[in-house]
Amino acid sequence: MRITYIDNMQQWMEEFTFSVPVTVRFSETDMYGHLNNTVTFAYFEYARIEYLKHVGHMVEWLDPNGKSIPVVADLQCDYMKQVFFDEQLSIYVKAASVGNSSVDIHYMAKNAKGELVFTGRGTIVQIDRTTGKSVPWKSDQKSGFSL
Repeated sequence: MRITYIDNMQQWMEEFTFSVPVTVRFSETDMYGHLNNTVTFAYFEYARIEYLKHVGHMVEWLDPNGKSIPVVADLQCDYMKQVFFDEQLSIYVKAASVGNSSVDIHYMAKNAKGELVFTGRGTIVQIDRTTGKSVPWKSDQKSGFSL
């Protein structure tokens, strides 16, 4: 399977340093016990928010008087292995590239055996809370993504 956003899988995997643990809940599975394919996007959201807190970006965005907020511009997922109820997963997150007001976030999920089960990517854009127009990253925000 060719994943367009990954050039070298081994190198790509080695670049991740941040992860969060997730246990697949019964309500997240179908009648066969498989993880529902829509749930991976909720896992991405959870891991992304934890990552953004980790790099220090959520404080300003959560401030009710703050001027900017992040929005998801696109999101995709590629599935490698089946995932089942009660599996322990690690959801990894990294910034792959940072633009003027956007960041391309990549995701990797591994099971307890260390097997790659799904990957993903998505673009987040920082926008003005009032106008909806993109807002450039401040230098400390940009450097916080540490590529």
